[in-house]
Amino acid sequence: QVQLVESGGGLVQAGGSLRLSCAASGRTFSDYTTGWFRQPPGKERHFVAGISWSGGNTYYADSVKGRFTISRDNAKNTVYLQMYSLKPEDTAVYSCAARYRSGSIWSTSDKYDYWGQGTQVTVSS
Repeated sequence: QVQLVESGGGLVQAGGSLRLSCAASGRTFSDYTTGWFRQPPGKERHFVAGISWSGGNTYYADSVKGRFTISRDNAKNTVYLQMYSLKPEDTAVYSCAARYRSGSIWSTSDKYDYWGQGTQVTVSS
């Protein structure tokens, strides 16, 4: 089992940047494929980006491709989401999720077993 804690959210102006962190404790985090999801106010949660357990593969939603970068530092048991050129429509609660040794990076939330509590990102226009 692994526990996930997100941090780094906040209020930023449009065009700004933020870096979110997902810190893991418990089992070896390098064994887990990890994804970032977001849930805008009043809307459903959807996939943002994912990274394989080795860090060798990444996958992005079209809406963030070229603006967001997912990475991981397994020595620090942390996955990052660097967000650039933020837009008001990026406003959401961002959550990280993990799945044990998945051969694929899943873009649906039901494929992930462990979730953090989320961190709020608000982008003002």
